[in-house]
Amino acid sequence: MSVSIHPTAVVDPAARLGEDVSIGPFCVVGPDVQLGDRVRLTSHVVVEGRTRIGEDSVIYPFASIGHRPQDLKFKGEPSELVIGRNNQIREHVTMSPGTEGGGMVTRVGDNGLFMVGVHIAHDCVVGDHAVLANNATLAGHVHLGDFVTIGGLSAVRQFVRIGSHAMIGGMSGVEKDVIPYGLVMGDRARLAGLNLVGLERRGFQKDEIHALRAAYRLLFGNEGTFAERMEEVGRDMGQQTLVADVLTFARASRSLCQPREG
Repeated sequence: MSVSIHPTAVVDPAARLGEDVSIGPFCVVGPDVQLGDRVRLTSHVVVEGRTRIGEDSVIYPFASIGHRPQDLKFKGEPSELVIGRNNQIREHVTMSPGTEGGGMVTRVGDNGLFMVGVHIAHDCVVGDHAVLANNATLAGHVHLGDFVTIGGLSAVRQFVRIGSHAMIGGMSGVEKDVIPYGLVMGDRARLAGLNLVGLERRGFQKDEIHALRAAYRLLFGNEGTFAERMEEVGRDMGQQTLVADVLTFARASRSLCQPREG
């Protein structure tokens, strides 16, 4: 067995290392960790807890794998994180072990790509060939089928199931189950009014705020087109400083966040 461990790495003697494992500078490997054949920790990687990583997987700098889950109900139970083979786990990825409330195991399949900042929370089950783009986040107990793709900056709510071959568009917030082969898009962001508290705290005058509120109600009303409403607001209230700021911004925008219909 040939194992390469950089002199600056800290590897517990009890850790189980397969053949041709490579552990780079400043890595930390805990006593209950098992690394399969040809696993490579590039540098500055921490692998702790009862964690198993399958052969040919590569983990990049500053990933934190197997640390205590972000769950207040966790009481130190001997749960596990099981990661399959041939996974690419990029910088700043976090993966957590399971909890007593979720079966004690978090499982990640084979041949996955987990880009920068991905989070796999406790008790998740991730199928094979998953692709999670930068900063995609799975809350606890999420299940992904095989060949699921999740776009960057997306978040999946706890206990949601996403079927095989489904695709989640970037910046989406997924709150309900997704059928296999489904395409889901939408970040749920809708304009929900004005930041009245912030306006007051920053010292804007009441008459300015009242004018802005009136302009808001007209601009985002239901009559006519948005262009027509912008013209009306500009004609009737465009001399007000705050309203003028909104109109200038809106005219320069390619796509404005609108209130939810109805």
